[in-house]
Amino acid sequence: MNLQTKIAFIALSLALLASAILNVFLYQQGQKYYLLLNATGLDPLGLNSYPNSAEKTQQPVIVFYGDSRAESWPAPDTIKNATIINRGIGGQTTAQVLGRFQEHVASLKPKIIVIQVGVNDLKAIPLFPEQKEAIIRNCETNIGQIVKNSLDTGAKVVVTTIFPLGTLPIERRPLWSDDVPIAIKDVNDYIKTLAGDRVIVFDSSQVLANSQGIVDPKYSRDFLHLNSEGYAALNKEIAGILVP
Repeated sequence: MNLQTKIAFIALSLALLASAILNVFLYQQGQKYYLLLNATGLDPLGLNSYPNSAEKTQQPVIVFYGDSRAESWPAPDTIKNATIINRGIGGQTTAQVLGRFQEHVASLKPKIIVIQVGVNDLKAIPLFPEQKEAIIRNCETNIGQIVKNSLDTGAKVVVTTIFPLGTLPIERRPLWSDDVPIAIKDVNDYIKTLAGDRVIVFDSSQVLANSQGIVDPKYSRDFLHLNSEGYAALNKEIAGILVP
């Protein structure tokens, strides 16, 4: 086998391997979203995730609320004078998070509400590019309403910017678009306008992002999610804000 033939064989092998990896990824994603679609049909807002939402406690309540990024956020271990309750649900959009607010948050009578949500809206842009502007607008409107509902409970609100993304893996590239990080920046700019007397905007990128604007690899579990070190870094910065 001469050199040219060897190079052609290696190139063909790599192409077949890349195709196989992509097919496995697409199958896994298809299966994941098929299950999610059917679960959402049975319980559109995810109310059954926390059937006994009200919890009795003598301490002030801090609620972490939102999507999978909120769900995975562990309680800061430095906070001893409050009960921290997590009400995140993986895969949820801002509309779903808004829709379950009364049942999952207001009933807890929280002193502080920490909100992290939005990426599941914006990651749909590559699938529905003609709806990009509407997706961004609805995401901002829903976040604004979640903050308003939070204020109406009498709580202090900590609304975090949407976490930056990690390194884009090769298998995601056919289903991705550069419009998504641009949309995240647009929504984060909107979130920053919500700051007020009882609303603190916590800029997650100041903690998580590297010089390229993506999540520092040491904090990344995967493209969309943080590992324990990432949350530890967030908790180190946010703990001082979470004073009931």
